[in-house]
Amino acid sequence: MSKESLNDLKYELELKNAEIDELTMELQERQEEINKLKLYSTKLKYQNKNLEDKLDTKIDYDKARINELDDLSKKIKERDAIIEDKQDQVKYLRLLIDDYKQQLNSNTENLEVQMRKISKTYEDLLKQKDAIIQKQDEQIDNLIKSKEEIIKSNKTNIISLKLQNEKYQEIIDKFTKTN
Repeated sequence: MSKESLNDLKYELELKNAEIDELTMELQERQEEINKLKLYSTKLKYQNKNLEDKLDTKIDYDKARINELDDLSKKIKERDAIIEDKQDQVKYLRLLIDDYKQQLNSNTENLEVQMRKISKTYEDLLKQKDAIIQKQDEQIDNLIKSKEEIIKSNKTNIISLKLQNEKYQEIIDKFTKTN
C-alpha cells in the first residue's frame, strides 16, 4: 500500500473517530435529557398521586359533611313533627279554654277577671311560640341554603380536580409516548 493511501486511510479513520466522539457526546446529551424527562415524569406521577389523595380526602370530607346535613335534615323533620304536635296541643288547649270561658261566664265576675289573666298569659305564650317557630324556620332556611351552597361548591371542586387530573394525565401520556 502506498503512503498516500495509508495517509488517506489514517485521515478517514480520524474523521470516523471524530464522528464517533461527536455521536457519543450527542448520545450522552440525549441520555441526560431522557434522565431529566424520567425525573419529571416521576415528579408528575407523584403530584398526580398527591392530587388523587387530596381529591379522595376532599370527597370523604364532603361525604361526611353531607351525612351531617342529612342528620340535620332528620332532626329538622323531627322538630317539625314536634311543632305539629305542639300545634295540635295548642288547638286542643284553645278548645279547652273556650269551654272554660263558657263555664266562667256562668260564674262570678271575679272568675271572669281570672280568666282574662289566663287568656292574656296564653296569648303571650302563643306569641312566644310563633316567635320560636319563625326563628326555627329562619334557621332551617339558612341550613338549607348552606347545604345547597356546599353541594354546589363540592361539585365545582370535583369538576376542577377532574379537569386538572385530565391535564396531568395528558402531560404524562405525552412524556410516556416520547420516551
